[in-house]
Amino acid sequence: MKRSMFFFCIASMAAAPAATLSAQADVSVATVAANVAAKRAVDAPSWSKEVSRIMQAKCQVCHTPGSIAPMVLVTYQDAKKFADKIKARVATRRMPPWHLDKSVGIREYKNDRSLSDAEINTIVTWVDNGAPEGDAKDAPPPMTLPDPAIWQYAEKFGQPDLIVKSAPYTVAPSGQDKWWRPEVDMGLTEERWVRAIEIKPSVPLGKRVVHHVLTTLQQDEGPMLQGLASSAMDHSPGARPMGAGLFMEWALGKAGEIFNDDAGKLLLPGAKLRWEVHYYAIGQEVKDDQVEIGVWYYPKGYKPKNRTILNMFNIAAGSELDIPPGQKTITQNFITLRGPARIENFQPHMHMRGKAAMMEAVYPDGRREVLSHVNNFQWNWHVNYIYADHVAPLLPKGTMLVFTAWHDNTKDNASNPDPEQWVGWGDRTVDEMAHVWVDVTYLEQDDFDKKVADRKKAALVKP
Repeated sequence: MKRSMFFFCIASMAAAPAATLSAQADVSVATVAANVAAKRAVDAPSWSKEVSRIMQAKCQVCHTPGSIAPMVLVTYQDAKKFADKIKARVATRRMPPWHLDKSVGIREYKNDRSLSDAEINTIVTWVDNGAPEGDAKDAPPPMTLPDPAIWQYAEKFGQPDLIVKSAPYTVAPSGQDKWWRPEVDMGLTEERWVRAIEIKPSVPLGKRVVHHVLTTLQQDEGPMLQGLASSAMDHSPGARPMGAGLFMEWALGKAGEIFNDDAGKLLLPGAKLRWEVHYYAIGQEVKDDQVEIGVWYYPKGYKPKNRTILNMFNIAAGSELDIPPGQKTITQNFITLRGPARIENFQPHMHMRGKAAMMEAVYPDGRREVLSHVNNFQWNWHVNYIYADHVAPLLPKGTMLVFTAWHDNTKDNASNPDPEQWVGWGDRTVDEMAHVWVDVTYLEQDDFDKKVADRKKAALVKP
């Protein structure tokens, strides 16, 4: 009996330290986990300290009351409701609308609204940690939000020197898309050079019913296009290389155009503006809608060295665009520059099956270079990618621009309304298109040579 008691005591004594150690280990693990969780909570991004600043810089210009975005992201309470959607859009780079492939081509743009990898990681981490608000004292002061009804360029240039309105049009609550093409006298009595243009649909309903706007100048310039570099003229004496043509194009994702200090557009006395406004029904009548165009002039008597021409370069037109059901297609087109030029921007235009578009340059010596590649095209955003001055392509005469477009008519395309439907070229959004809007500034040869030399010199002294 004593022996049994002895062994029982020994066993109890042996077991006690093990149990105690196990309990201590559990407590230790729990403490470490709690400390890690606490540190993670402290280190995790919060709305007040990090996320609100990103939203102010890149998102709130659209995600504000009365603007074009479907949700408001001004306050923490606003953003908390949509945290999962924010994460999904940001992680896939659908928002903010900047759908350019950053790994190829030109990397610097005047209007880059994209998020950096670090900013994306901040937002994703914030959502994954429960979207905490943090300390409200860390939040920046509320941003002064732009009024969508005012001219966006007024802050830089003041009020427009000239405002022209389209003729009124009433959009019915239902029905097929409409294209309204009135011609309006611009009221010009003297020649003026243009430094900036902005197109503004009416607010709030106009921005909902207008798909895009084209404005074309109707003015008599005689046998030659005035202000265009002589290097861009055809060799035939008296030949006219192109008309005054497109004044400006607008679609969602674009405000207007600001020309470089050495370039602009020319308006002549008696000029008329031909509008093309693509309207579509939204379920309610929009009565007597008008679109406005604002124009800012250079000082009177000033003539910039160069005239910029807005081009619609077709990638696939008419019967060339043939997308069978359940198929993906690639189309290409080639444009040869008639003179040395500076390319100012890249703006692809496609519809719901559009997936990607690219612009390349094939130089006269055979060298080939990707200039820009939009590899994540979103049909409801038509972003104008404007090159930074020091990297805007300077292309010699005879350079071939190669344009490529990709369309996806399969069920894998989430934007595709009907993958069993054949799709061809057409104006309606359920049809397809493939072209790019490109501003080309043709240069005199000596001016071109100097710009190329200056660019090379700057590259040599770059730290």
